[in-house]
Amino acid sequence: MNDRIWKRDEIESPCVKVCVVHPVERICVGCLRSVEEIAGWGRMSAEERRAVMAELPERAPRLRQRRGGRAGRERREG
Repeated sequence: MNDRIWKRDEIESPCVKVCVVHPVERICVGCLRSVEEIAGWGRMSAEERRAVMAELPERAPRLRQRRGGRAGRERREG
């Protein structure tokens, strides 16, 4: 059997298996894609996937990290 027939030349998914949707931004905190982008990934063309991948780094700053414990208390008190 030739394994080459099973390989596909596609843009890999940015999924990191941390699937939590930010309640305000409505993007996954793991891969930074929107719910619509995640659902439609399999139907997207290579060009559409590249466009999404190019936008992902710009989305990270929109997700403010929640600070718990002492760091969170100091930030609220200060």
